[in-house]
Amino acid sequence: MSDSIDNTTPGMRLMDLLERLVREGRPLSLPEAVAACGWPKPTVHRMLVQLEAGGWLQREPDGRRYALAPRLLRLSEDTLGASTQHGVRHAVLRQLVTELGESCNLTALSGAEVVYLDRVESAFPLRLELRPGTRVPLHCSASGKLFLAHLGAARRQALLDGLELSRHTATTLTRREALEAELATIRRQGHAFDAEEFVDGLVCIAVPVRAHGERGVRCALALQAPSARVALAELPQFLPRLTQAAQAIARTL
Repeated sequence: MSDSIDNTTPGMRLMDLLERLVREGRPLSLPEAVAACGWPKPTVHRMLVQLEAGGWLQREPDGRRYALAPRLLRLSEDTLGASTQHGVRHAVLRQLVTELGESCNLTALSGAEVVYLDRVESAFPLRLELRPGTRVPLHCSASGKLFLAHLGAARRQALLDGLELSRHTATTLTRREALEAELATIRRQGHAFDAEEFVDGLVCIAVPVRAHGERGVRCALALQAPSARVALAELPQFLPRLTQAAQAIARTL
């Protein structure tokens, strides 16, 4: 009797369903999950209930759709940080900092926050040091706004409904209407800015990192600099090189 595991075993089918949910990039209802995998509705429902009970999925506030839960998000962060490709991504960041002279980081969406997966600091003594694992708010960081802008409308609205738009600096966007207007601009432009919205004196620009074949934004690549050294209006000059580096990182995902 063979002890090999294929995608017909219960464990592998659960993993297959999780993978499909991740690739969709948005919460799915039971009918949508059935359509995505083509399995019988009772089977998919049972699997969704098992994944929810295990802490891998969670229900959206409407109770009808299933979203990725913190346990799965933490696993994805750990996997990105520990994979054999981590060294390649770090080398891309290091080369970027060498060329551009400012601190650069790679981040991911983690629940209602942004988590730093990797970072290389500038050689300048004037800098803000942030370690991998650091978490920052969505609404006042360039990467956070980039993630929000590229979420599906339903998931974005659900996240915004639960966000406290707390003020960190004089330029933090604390009105939802103003934030949503900026998110629309980010969707049009394809990149995001932090105009000293999280830390006084610190500006940032972020671009998306998309894995091949996926519609959503997997990670964000960002450059940060003191406004005393780089004015907000000067940040777009870094876009071509940041975009090139984001494409290189995307090939490792």
